[in-house]
Amino acid sequence: METKPLQINPLKLSQPMGALLCFLGIKNTMPLMHGAIGCASFSKVFFTRHFNDPIAIQTTAVNDITAVIDGGDYSISEAIKNITLKVKPDLVGLFTTGLTETKGDDIKGATYLLRDVQKMVYVHTPDFEGGLESGWAKSIEAIIEQLVEQKLQINPAKAVLIPNVNFTPLETEKLKEQLELLGFDEVLALPDLSESLDGHLGIKQGALSSGGITINEIKELGDSAVVITIGQSVKKAGEKLKEKNEAMKHLHFESVGGLLQSDQFYKSLLEFQGIKTPHQRVQRWRKRLQDALLDTHFLLGGKKIVIALEYDQALSIGNILNEVGANITAVVIPNKIVENENSFF
Repeated sequence: METKPLQINPLKLSQPMGALLCFLGIKNTMPLMHGAIGCASFSKVFFTRHFNDPIAIQTTAVNDITAVIDGGDYSISEAIKNITLKVKPDLVGLFTTGLTETKGDDIKGATYLLRDVQKMVYVHTPDFEGGLESGWAKSIEAIIEQLVEQKLQINPAKAVLIPNVNFTPLETEKLKEQLELLGFDEVLALPDLSESLDGHLGIKQGALSSGGITINEIKELGDSAVVITIGQSVKKAGEKLKEKNEAMKHLHFESVGGLLQSDQFYKSLLEFQGIKTPHQRVQRWRKRLQDALLDTHFLLGGKKIVIALEYDQALSIGNILNEVGANITAVVIPNKIVENENSFF
């Protein structure tokens, strides 16, 4: 019987890391971490090992001296000066750490002072609260608030997908393809890791994010017919995007993991598009899912399982395990549980 208390490493699930990952899904962007060098180095090494690709990131390199005498303006402006000497980013994503949040740096004011030098988005992501999911979600909300333009008209053939941080680049790409099969001519993901951290071999190693949604595409997201959010953490981001155009429809899904949740996903979109019969490829993928659930039932059915993940990922994987007959005996999540009638919690 294990008697050791539960231990986690919060650095691996910190808000700044979620923000970094979000900005890497925007083309020609330089993520700028406002904090100590070690914070940025840890995140860079962590994601480089995970994706086996170069990770673009810069830091304001706050030290024990500047932490006391600088309100943040000098460190940020010097970092922007150093960045723009070497590369010309379309956007700099400025996000904070516990150190700079504790000392109360005015990153909004610093961004405003540099508005004529470099286009920037700022977001508060202290690592003494939240985690990977909330850092990702806060960054999306900041991007929408600061970049997306107000619109009055919609493009009926345009959809925007806002996935939670647990979606792999391949999963985001497949979801975009599925939305195209449902009749959307233009499908965008915010952010889009499927075009930046998908493991493609570029012409050369770039100093900026290598792909993803462009700044111009982000500005024009307000004319989308529908915004689709997947995961409780990004629901607020979808609501903020809808505020840019009241004619836009917001479809929210807690999860698309498992047969029941994916069926609800396709049912809602088919109704929205006025389609009675889904594309043959959609039907084929559903049959593959059924077969996978049946095959794994013989291995996982009746097994006792403990899940330790952030909320959105725990919900998705928990629903799948529940469908194959596993017994989930305990769930450890770093969030307050959200009431959800479709949840296994």
